[in-house]
Amino acid sequence: MKLDRNAVAPGPVVAGFSGGGFRVDDNVYHGLLISAERADGWRPPALPGLTDADVAPLLSRDPPPEFLLLGTGATLSHPPRAFTDAMETLGIGVEVMDSRAAARAWGILRAEGREIVGAFYPLD
Repeated sequence: MKLDRNAVAPGPVVAGFSGGGFRVDDNVYHGLLISAERADGWRPPALPGLTDADVAPLLSRDPPPEFLLLGTGATLSHPPRAFTDAMETLGIGVEVMDSRAAARAWGILRAEGREIVGAFYPLD
């Protein structure tokens, strides 16, 4: 597979990091919910309390997302099993990584045309 570093995904893309947050277009979001259509600020709960209701705005897309990129902040941490079980029940996989890696993966996967959504915890 050949990666085109110049490929640009349709919709919002994380262009960089600023002040502990994510730079998308002309905005900086401390926490971020992102889909192919929009980027919104997000005030997530502490990771052990994460539920599918916390990412509900991302789940009603048509077509539904293949998976959710979950950025867990500055370091990789695992979400509660109940969260991943609830997502799998909806037919949505969960890919967990630190938030910087998730933001970079977002751009690459969207450029490939993948139907994904992202929930990124703040970097600090």
